[in-house]
Amino acid sequence: MTGVLLDPARGALMETLLLLAPILGIGLIVGLIVSIGQAVTSVQEQSLSFLPKLVAMIVVAVLLLGWMVARLGDFTRSMFAPDIFG
Repeated sequence: MTGVLLDPARGALMETLLLLAPILGIGLIVGLIVSIGQAVTSVQEQSLSFLPKLVAMIVVAVLLLGWMVARLGDFTRSMFAPDIFG
């Protein structure tokens, strides 16, 4: 009985991680590059680290939107297919 409840939750969490990994990865890389640049130049302005990460993450999200929607559609169909088709 617990497998019936835990398997969909595990699948949903894995899909969430898979969909968010590229966006968060780009944010991490851009943040690291900006932090290194701030350390080298001794400029400690908070908006300099926030704005490039925000822009990079939005660009990646827009570029990967089609893939993300397709993955979500496949996941949704796989969740409801056993109930509809047998």
